[in-house]
Amino acid sequence: MRFRQRMTAAVATLVLPLAGLVGLATPAQAATSVTATYAKTQDWGSGFEGKWTVKNTGTTALSSWTVEWDFPTGTKVTSAWDATVTNSGNHWTGKNLGWNGSLAPGASVTFGFNGSGTGSPSGCKINGGSCDGETPVPGDSLPSAPGKPTASSITDTSVKLSWTAATDDKGVKNYDVLRGGVKVATVTGTSYTDSGLTAGTDYSYAVQARDTADQTGPVSASVAVRTTGGSTTPTDPPPGGKVNLGYFTEWGIYGRNYHVKNLVTSGSASKITHINYSFGNVKNGQCVLDDSFAATDKAYTADQSVDGVADTWDQPLRGNFNQLRKLKAKYPHIKVLYSFGGWTYSGGFGQAAQNAAAFAKSCKAVVEDPRWADVFDGIDIDWEYPNACGLTCDTSGPAAFKNLSQALRAEFGPNYLVTAAITADGSNGGKIDAADYGGAAQYLDWYNVMTYDYFGAWANTGPTAPHSPLTSYSGIPTAGFNSADAIAKLKAKGVPASKLLLGIGFYGRGWTGVTQSAPGGTATGAAPGTYEAGIEDYKVLKNSCPATGTIAGTAYAHCGNQWWSYDTPATIAGKMAWAKSQGLGGAFFWEFSGDTANGELVTAIANNL
Repeated sequence: MRFRQRMTAAVATLVLPLAGLVGLATPAQAATSVTATYAKTQDWGSGFEGKWTVKNTGTTALSSWTVEWDFPTGTKVTSAWDATVTNSGNHWTGKNLGWNGSLAPGASVTFGFNGSGTGSPSGCKINGGSCDGETPVPGDSLPSAPGKPTASSITDTSVKLSWTAATDDKGVKNYDVLRGGVKVATVTGTSYTDSGLTAGTDYSYAVQARDTADQTGPVSASVAVRTTGGSTTPTDPPPGGKVNLGYFTEWGIYGRNYHVKNLVTSGSASKITHINYSFGNVKNGQCVLDDSFAATDKAYTADQSVDGVADTWDQPLRGNFNQLRKLKAKYPHIKVLYSFGGWTYSGGFGQAAQNAAAFAKSCKAVVEDPRWADVFDGIDIDWEYPNACGLTCDTSGPAAFKNLSQALRAEFGPNYLVTAAITADGSNGGKIDAADYGGAAQYLDWYNVMTYDYFGAWANTGPTAPHSPLTSYSGIPTAGFNSADAIAKLKAKGVPASKLLLGIGFYGRGWTGVTQSAPGGTATGAAPGTYEAGIEDYKVLKNSCPATGTIAGTAYAHCGNQWWSYDTPATIAGKMAWAKSQGLGGAFFWEFSGDTANGELVTAIANNL
């Protein structure tokens, strides 16, 4: 990289892989004296939290329970608690643990899970019988699922729902209307108006049919509804969501003409969770403000400002910091971290490490300066590279990074985010091995693992290679220079998967003088770039040199005599799927201005994370 409130326990729970859950359980003998009811307790669009309540409605004690249900394709459990949850395809099973299987008459127990997707459970069974506590009627089929509801006449406090009818071999009696998985009404027709809602609030609705024997069929697909009125800003994403973090460069307001307002006009602000403002400088062992004009002094006109209000000459704070303040007022879910260091300023960390406590104190003074204390929610350290060579060679020792991280946490305390951008060199004896990243992890909320810039035209004759390979491949120029090896090595050093964010570059790296389309060709030098030879923004490359192939989970392009590698929305989708399969805490990217005007790449991360 030239480059929150702390993550809650729910985040760590969310990213537990299903591989850690035990095998499918066998349902117990059918019983009609137990029920299971479902509720969606949280919904954040691409994911949700669900809860099952099992109740003994009989007159004798229950020794065990097993709940079964089906999810539509695209919806699944990602982690669970208070039950063993397993699946076979789209069929899911939740079985009691050793301590919560016994239920006295009238007693109940709950278990919960985090899930991805937007579907609702259907075909529920408890101990082999109906979840309503009723025995299925022999020879009487269940009704089909109704059509997905459509919403109309949405007001501050109500919404009208309509759906296409379900079918049944003996006739449909009525429909249950579910709000967030909880039944709110039973109606005989195919429409319902739900009232008494809260203005400016998100809701999710589905319906299921009942036949003449009162048997319920599968639940329809869900429709999301937001009532009018209330706050015009998005609500905070719930705990347990993945991190989607972007770097905003201080200098981008100049030649790139990229400002905080661009986060709004591109649609990116509603899709990210965190911003790293880069970079503060590290001088004489201390954190310092770098470009005060860009950060605090530049006056914005009304059309340039996030809220449409012009800066005045005598206001105490202007510049990027004031625009970030306005952005947070409009999008209160966004957390902003002040990032120090980066490639150019990493040389100052060696001196800082000699007195870590004093360094941390200086950083706190900058981040929490009374003029902008409300803007920042934490600090990010971009030290490239501790006890290794980058722009300069550092000899501070393998413990320096851990000591610095410990000092920062001690100074900032538990309520600030403290994070770090780190190397992604997964080679044996490489940069990950040079510092104690495993030991430092206990003091940090997460690592931004810089899984890009592995290869580029600094090797001016090639071989051509993707700068951000997800995995290794036959012919890769350097073993261990890929995301999968880096993540595996960090995990092996004891870094929790939930504290690792996968890095995405919003740019490509390229060569000229290339005749071979496939990776591995020779070159004569760096391809021309808008700001620097050998590097170009995605927003330019998608049109000037469209992708012609993919390798190792990323795209490459051969056009004329130029060869470029970069990520596209499609390859980002694949990388996000991989990140989720690894239980990672999310993703981050360098940096906003490389994206298209409508935020294609930010959207790809948000939609697939």
